[in-house]
Amino acid sequence: MRELDWLPESPSPRASTDAPHVQGAPRHVAVVGAGRLGTVLAAGLREAGIAVDGPLPRGRAVDARADAVLLCVADAEIETAATTIPAGPLLGHCSGATGLDVLGARRSFSLHPLMTVAPGAPPGVLHGAAAAVDGSDPAALAVATALARAVGLRPIEIGPADRVAYHAAASIASNFLVTLEAAAERLGATAGLDREALAGLVRATVENWSRLGPERALTGPVARGDERTVARQRDAVAQRTPELLELFDALAAATRRLAAEPEMA
Repeated sequence: MRELDWLPESPSPRASTDAPHVQGAPRHVAVVGAGRLGTVLAAGLREAGIAVDGPLPRGRAVDARADAVLLCVADAEIETAATTIPAGPLLGHCSGATGLDVLGARRSFSLHPLMTVAPGAPPGVLHGAAAAVDGSDPAALAVATALARAVGLRPIEIGPADRVAYHAAASIASNFLVTLEAAAERLGATAGLDREALAGLVRATVENWSRLGPERALTGPVARGDERTVARQRDAVAQRTPELLELFDALAAATRRLAAEPEMA
């Protein structure tokens, strides 16, 4: 993993459509895929002063005058979508776990924002977030880097050997967190606790982990070695939400291991 130079002077995704062109970025980009990410990226690139076609529905013909085409489609659809793009423009995809080989022998790049995008999110949701980039050659990597900067992302080069691990880490940090909080919400509801009451705790915990690291952010009965309380909690889970007991046990065991690490002592 190599973090590429971050340029503070790069235009914000909130810039107007007459913003100066970002150095190294293509002048004309076609975005294929009108889902959440494709919609946000198309809007962000347009606000950065880049001519954008799209987001185009999958299967729509791409203007041959485009300098680059960015596929914002599901991983399983990338290879098929790539075959519909005419030769000429640089071809990229937005998958986190997929390498460049899926795009064939042509010059290619990848750009994966390390950010969750909710329905209707504005382009500014990407500003300041990291982005995994790669390219089939230095020039293609430079294009991916410039496009990332154009929408306010912080580009980090992630090579083929690291892509799946990178994406798994992202899934743990984001997707699995939602699963975990859904479990907390389900159990909390049995005691009259609503989502918003838990949300404040979650926000503070994430902020502490971000600023202080796990060794100083970890609190609670497992960290204190209070196994009697942990056992009582387990009984409550077993009685009220037995479907969550396996998850509770796995998390308690993992937290014990974390608390036992030398830097946590």
